[in-house]
Amino acid sequence: MLPQNPSPMTESTRRHERLPPPRRPDDGVHFSIDSVLPRSIDVFIPQRALTADSAPLLIHFMGATWLPQRVVATMKQPIIVAAVFLGSGSSIYSRPFANDSLLYGRMLDTIRARIAQVTGAPRLSAVYLSGFSAGYGAIREVLRHPEYLPRVDGVLLLDGIHTGYIPDRTPLNDGGVLDTAGLAPFAAFARLAAAGSKRFIITHTEIFPGTFASTTECTDWVLDAVGLKRVPVLEWGPMGSQLLSRAQKGRFEALGFAGNSGPDHLDLFHGMATFVERLIVP
Repeated sequence: MLPQNPSPMTESTRRHERLPPPRRPDDGVHFSIDSVLPRSIDVFIPQRALTADSAPLLIHFMGATWLPQRVVATMKQPIIVAAVFLGSGSSIYSRPFANDSLLYGRMLDTIRARIAQVTGAPRLSAVYLSGFSAGYGAIREVLRHPEYLPRVDGVLLLDGIHTGYIPDRTPLNDGGVLDTAGLAPFAAFARLAAAGSKRFIITHTEIFPGTFASTTECTDWVLDAVGLKRVPVLEWGPMGSQLLSRAQKGRFEALGFAGNSGPDHLDLFHGMATFVERLIVP
């Protein structure tokens, strides 16, 4: 079977709106941290956060780092973002955290310390993790460690939750099964969110990669682990996307969107402001 990763299709019916890169840096404080990960962590404290007593921190993995910065700059709520782009492929994001079980704590402590050095910086009220596409690999490794769960208030996955097939590269319709070891940390976190102690949002398209499990198949497995069924809906979503299904229990939510093309995949990244707003609602 030929891989799609995400898909060779094109799609021109929906609008596929895009956030434009800023012509100049958004107002606030920008700095980078180069001592923790293989590439820099780009931190942005929007101007409105510098006048707030407290604000949540969003650590985002995968994609151009200007985009999550643009997202928090346009939001009404004060929120600080630390964005990481290590390259393509989930292993690039999972490997550093898998090889060093202390990495997440060191990264978070370093970000906190650098923010505290900024004049007028708010107190951090919560810590959220978000991942687009392959960025889920880092989040999965963090969630494997129970000692870090008190330091993660919520998780947002933007069309990024995958695992392999067993046997390798054998889809479900061809007799394969999901390698659930790669999904177990997400199921455990979903149970905590369903019980109300965490916040967890999964968004996904209908893209079928072919050689590894799709976001739809993986989300279905997590929903089954929590005892949830999807409800069909038909609504417009951000960036001209179309919401097809929803499942919710407590503070866990899964949103399924139409599309099996690259533009559909990017819709959820460029539309992340809508999902971040949902993520940080008290």
